[in-house]
Order: sequence, then structure tokens, then C-alpha cells
Amino acid sequence: MSSLRLPIETDHLVLRPFERGDLDAVRRYHTLPSVQRYVERPTRYEEDVAAALAVMRSQVELHRPGETLTLAMVRRGDALLVGHVSLKWSDATAGQGELRFAIDPAQSGKGYLTQALTAMIDLAFDHFRIHRLMVRCDGRSHHSIKLMQKLGMRLEAHYREHALFQGEWDEELHFAMLDREWRPTAKVQDLPMRVRVA
Repeated sequence: MSSLRLPIETDHLVLRPFERGDLDAVRRYHTLPSVQRYVERPTRYEEDVAAALAVMRSQVELHRPGETLTLAMVRRGDALLVGHVSLKWSDATAGQGELRFAIDPAQSGKGYLTQALTAMIDLAFDHFRIHRLMVRCDGRSHHSIKLMQKLGMRLEAHYREHALFQGEWDEELHFAMLDREWRPTAKVQDLPMRVRVA
């Protein structure tokens, strides 16, 4: 496997490692109640956001199972940070990986997640040679469900009332895709990627 060269560029985004100066931008979306449900660790207070950013800043390589690569989604042109995407290497023997994402709700519906996730799927299968990718999403998030279907992922599990969040039951869906199912004809054709990987 060749070394990974960052940033990754798409038509409308630059996917790059997080920086110290990203704190205000991360706080803007990470502390919203509509995003809190989906982030890995609660970020209600200033120190929580700083701790989450420190973790994301450290997630810049993927060499062994358990590691996560997290990239900031930065809009080309004005460098506005709109969210982040992560690729976790779950299991080396079976080649399993997981994609995670969060976006500023003010920036959703503009195709940014489609481009970012397409680039990350390319990276997972073509660069890291992952065999199977999965994504979790809220069963009530119709936008996420449609996005997973658009990317060609299949629904594999529906966990009803699997966790409580602020007194409300979560419905969690698991979508997945195998490397051989991610063919050029299956990729999102209307949003061509320009991914630079050495």
C-alpha cells in the first residue's frame, strides 16, 4: 500500500486533517442538539469540543485495526468547514471498516456528504483494501437513508429501540457494501471525484 497523500480534493470540497484553528467551526455544528445524537462523544461544553477536536486532530493515519482516519470537510473557495467524515478500520483479518460522518445542518442537502463519502469509499476500497464497509444511521433520518441508497449501500440491519438518547428511543439502521460492489458503474456519476492518492 502506498502512502496516503492529504488533502483529498473533490469538485466542491477539500478533505483535510483537522487543525487547532478549527475549534470555532467545530463548535458551530458539534454542539447542536440535532448533531449530538450522532457524535462519538458528548460535546455540550467548551472543554468537550476542545477534547473532541484534539481526538480528531490525532486521527490522521490508518495502519492497524482500531485506528480511525478523520478528515474535515472544507468547502473549496471560501474554506468554510462544513463537517467531517471518518473511516475506522475495525478488523484486519476480515477487512472490515466503518464510515462515520457529521455535517452542519445549515450545509446539508448541498451534495457535500455525497462527495465526501464517495471519496472515503474510494479510499477504503482502493487504497486501504478494505473488504466491507458499514455505516450506521438514525432510522428517522430520511436524508441519510436516501444518501446510503444513492451510494449503492444495502440495508443489513434495523435495531429498534436499541438505545436511549435524552429520554427518547433510537432506531439504528446499518447499511453496508462489499469492495466488489463498488464498481465504476455503481459510483455516483453526477459528482465526479478528483482524489489524489500517492
